This record gives sequence, structure tokens and C-alpha cells, in this order.
Amino acid sequence: MDKSALGFIELPNLTCAINALDTMLKSAVITFETWEKRLGGRLVTIIISGSVASVTAAVDTAKTSYDIRAAHVIPAPHPETVKMVQASKRGL
Repeated sequence: MDKSALGFIELPNLTCAINALDTMLKSAVITFETWEKRLGGRLVTIIISGSVASVTAAVDTAKTSYDIRAAHVIPAPHPETVKMVQASKRGL
């Protein structure tokens, strides 16, 4: 995982999340890390990583194209934050 930055977006459903992820992956050099589904699929969080500039560009692109409920970029995430994302990838 490129630990330069982590990006998070929350969307209202899985279809929007998949479309937004596809758009982000096409718009910048980023890595899809994991996703979380909550509220029976009515809230989906996508987590990406990459350089600060790439993650910011990808999140900004998604924000202009999709119904984003929340979005955030964490530059230089703390190692414990990275561990939390890795735990999510393992399904913990």
C-alpha cells in the first residue's frame, strides 16, 4: 500500500460506489484498498491510496460526478490508521 495518502468517499449505494471507483481509477494513479458496506448497502465507503496529489484528484473527480455523502483525504496517515485500513481489507 502506498502510504502517502488515503482517500475515503461515502456513497448512497453499491452501484454508485462501483461507478465512482471506476471513474477515480481512470482519473489518477491510485490503488483501490477496500470498501465497507453499511446500513444494508445504503451507505458504501470506498478507500483508496496513492500520492497526495493523485488521491486528492481522484476524490475531487468523484465529488463532481457522484452523490457523495462524505469525502476526505488523509495525507501521510499515521501507521495506526494504515493498520485500521489493512484490518478492514482482511474483514476484521
